Amino acid sequence: MERWQNRVAVVTGASSGIGAALAKELVRAGVIVVGLARRVERVEALKEELPDELQSHLHALKCDVGVEASVAEAFDWIEAELGGVDILVNNAGLLYSGQLLTMPVEQLQHVLQVNLMGVVYCTQRAFRSMQQRDVAGHVVLINSLTGHHIIHPPSESLQTLNMYPVTKHGITALLEIMRQEMSGLKTQIKVTSISPGVTRTEILPGDYNILPMLQPEDIAAGIMYALATPPHVQVHQLTIKPIGEPF
Repeated sequence: MERWQNRVAVVTGASSGIGAALAKELVRAGVIVVGLARRVERVEALKEELPDELQSHLHALKCDVGVEASVAEAFDWIEAELGGVDILVNNAGLLYSGQLLTMPVEQLQHVLQVNLMGVVYCTQRAFRSMQQRDVAGHVVLINSLTGHHIIHPPSESLQTLNMYPVTKHGITALLEIMRQEMSGLKTQIKVTSISPGVTRTEILPGDYNILPMLQPEDIAAGIMYALATPPHVQVHQLTIKPIGEPF
């Protein structure tokens, strides 16, 4: 992680779960972190969990990644105040539990907007910052086991993930599209997809609590591994599953 010392990492969805765990790990590793979240007060509270001398390295910005103007405002501030983006972790995600065939279309559209278009909005701005400054940056996409196959619900539960696996399959496609485009544009920017199995986060449907489970810190450790690889090594896809997961 030496080359990332005092560089700028943007973590979306930093208010809880994987995003919060990763933000703390990055700060402890010497990275300046901007945590984007709708619940910005939670990111502010994360500072209190850090040593006093590191608290100034975590910046909290209110941002709804599903709204392009909100993303533009956040990245404008980052470029003006911190100089640009070196690492982007697209972690923000949304899930409304329910059945695709019966739930409100507005909720399905919201999931699509946050989970897919939010990644596009943030990655375009981060890529522009990296390319303009000729930085060999790193873009991380938080994918999911459901981005590779549609998992069966536990026990006799109904399928409640609806649009979520659709968006995560989209992340799998975006990974390869971005890799090819970054290569074609002759950049040294890396892109990595991290696919967790069942992880204890706020968006997890309640009936999944009976399953073997990862902790957000487990996924943060995988992201840190990918970021710490040498410049010539690109972790394309990393799947992390708990022991005993039935899927």
